[in-house]
Amino acid sequence: MSKYTTGEIADLCGVSVRTVQYYDKRGILVPSELSEGGRRIYSENDLKRMKIICFLRELDLPINSISEILSEENNGEIIRLLLEKQEKLLAAEIAERQEKLRSLEALSRYAGKTKDFSVKSIGDIACSMNNKNKRKKTLGIVLTVGIIMDIIEIATIVLWIMKGIWLPFALGMCVVIPLGAWATLYYLRRVAYVCPQCHETFIPSKKAAFFAPHTPNTRKLRCTCCGYKGYCLEIAAPDEKEK
Repeated sequence: MSKYTTGEIADLCGVSVRTVQYYDKRGILVPSELSEGGRRIYSENDLKRMKIICFLRELDLPINSISEILSEENNGEIIRLLLEKQEKLLAAEIAERQEKLRSLEALSRYAGKTKDFSVKSIGDIACSMNNKNKRKKTLGIVLTVGIIMDIIEIATIVLWIMKGIWLPFALGMCVVIPLGAWATLYYLRRVAYVCPQCHETFIPSKKAAFFAPHTPNTRKLRCTCCGYKGYCLEIAAPDEKEK
């Protein structure tokens, strides 16, 4: 069986000699034997124990807690639970960092498309990302209503064509048209726009917003604050304006 000096076990575990000596002093890593000259000699089992101690220290466990865990008969089960906990913490940390990475990528794309990119521009895109879920919810409701409208239209048209019965279509339109008007107003009341010129948030008239050309995230409008006319970033309306 291999034997190790204090320096060797320190190198294998990536710690200092003083750390190994400190663990000996605290009684959590006592060497298996001493040489004739009084030097500490560690066994293969001591090396394994040292690696466990280093792992537990990386989890920020205090020395006293490590000593208690290693003295338990079922310390293997305790360490397994700690491993599971550490795995979950790392997974959460990775997810958080991935979210930050997506935010940075979105900001980089925005910077690449904007000629006059500035600190205020960063504020615009940050505002858009922060209320993305709120806007997504509004879009989801409008999309659901749109699907219901499509089902009514298609079903009644098919019935008219196949059976020659036009009354269900007429009645269906009495439902579809009000639903469409409601969905449009519902959406326009719950979105606002950020002007790329003055970086102010504004809500245009319903007529202007309805007829304006648009993309999935922007709409061509005239800013009510500075008069700029062009594509403005669409965001969820502030709560106090959702009326």
